[in-house]
Amino acid sequence: MIHQYQNNGYRIVLDVNSGCVHVVDEPGYDVIACLNELNPQHTVETLKSEETWEHVRAALNAKYPEDDLREILEDVTELAGAGQLFVPDTYEPYIGEVMKRKTVVKALCLHIAHDCNLACKYCFAEEGEYHGRRALMSFEVGKKALDFLIANSGSRRNLEVDFFGGEPLMNWQVVKDLVAYGREQEKLHDKHFRFTVTTNGVLLNDEIQEFINKEMDNVVLSLDGRKEVNDRMRPFRNGKGSYDLIVPKFQKLADSRNQEKYYIRGTFTRNNLDFSEDVKHFDELGFKQMSIEPVVGDPSDPYAIREEDLPHIFGEYDKLAQYMIEKEKKGEGFNFFHFMIDLEGGPCLSKRLSGCGSGTEYLAVTPWGDFYPCHQFVGDEDFLMGNVDQGIMKPEIADEFRCCNVYTKEKCRNCFARFYCSGGCMANAYKYAKGLNDSYDLGCEMERKRVECAIMIKAALADEERK
Repeated sequence: MIHQYQNNGYRIVLDVNSGCVHVVDEPGYDVIACLNELNPQHTVETLKSEETWEHVRAALNAKYPEDDLREILEDVTELAGAGQLFVPDTYEPYIGEVMKRKTVVKALCLHIAHDCNLACKYCFAEEGEYHGRRALMSFEVGKKALDFLIANSGSRRNLEVDFFGGEPLMNWQVVKDLVAYGREQEKLHDKHFRFTVTTNGVLLNDEIQEFINKEMDNVVLSLDGRKEVNDRMRPFRNGKGSYDLIVPKFQKLADSRNQEKYYIRGTFTRNNLDFSEDVKHFDELGFKQMSIEPVVGDPSDPYAIREEDLPHIFGEYDKLAQYMIEKEKKGEGFNFFHFMIDLEGGPCLSKRLSGCGSGTEYLAVTPWGDFYPCHQFVGDEDFLMGNVDQGIMKPEIADEFRCCNVYTKEKCRNCFARFYCSGGCMANAYKYAKGLNDSYDLGCEMERKRVECAIMIKAALADEERK
């Protein structure tokens, strides 16, 4: 499977099944397009055939000399023989093994607080209530959750726990107590906990910062960008904006972590489709690790992204990619989560085919101890899997998630980005499409654009190194 596109002056050819990326000139680009049109599943033998040559010659002879076309075809054939172009899909035969694989639980999202001190207008958690009631997780419930994780993690040593909300700092003492308990259990069970916390920053102070820097492998800091953007969507319940309070705290925390092991995480909506300016604002504030996500909401929501917004959004990703290239050239680069792409290694086979592991390797835990496949399913009783006292009582839910992959989702089969997004978010597919094995089309369109931009950035920086 071949995907071709042009971006920022580069002609890029992606061989989807091998992951090989080729930056080519115009004649090479046109020949590969011609070959792909004739047969997207070429082999070395078909590339060498007289029929293939005649097709290329007839299509492009008026534009390029025959000798050039012949040379390009020979180069393409050589690349195909080396497993770098027109590579067959070798993953699909293994999908049965991936679906039947025995998994262990390796990560928990602890909803330490179903309460929040902000009133974000797009919040899927309903200001922390998650379609239910306000509550804080007790130490006993959290302790049982960590015990469950240890007991169900098999031989895996590194375990991940994210303190989530609502706003987890509203239950800070329990966070600290659970971290201490986890550290005790590490020694007893030969495990290592990687703790993270996601916070809006309102309650951050020096004591909390010191603890986070000592104990948290990562921290996610919620900020939507420019002051007017952030304060429109992330106000306090009295309507007052949160930007002026939290930005100095976030800057201090990021610097105290040497600009590593954190993310500034924003959300863009229809109200700030010029979101590349918000990423630039993060950069101007001194942040080096950042992400800004498209809002996901019901089409009736006034802030929800619509199909007609996509051309503008694509242009913003292009602007952002070009800005990042220029910053990198100056030695002032930063990381943008959606443009971070590994073209040489990447995730393991099962992760590449089936995604985040929600419902199988990753679970969300409510303040009262119920298990759900992930934080976005919390409150939907159809996905209540069990609890910390009785364990998993509905393993069939895990089986349903385990069987979702890029081959069971028809829209993924012919998508060039399938091995980068691994089928996309199942919660979004369930809520805004036709089910777990469907795809959230708006999200897919944006992901494809992000992958294209990420690859182009790699090409541009490699080009810069050669100069």
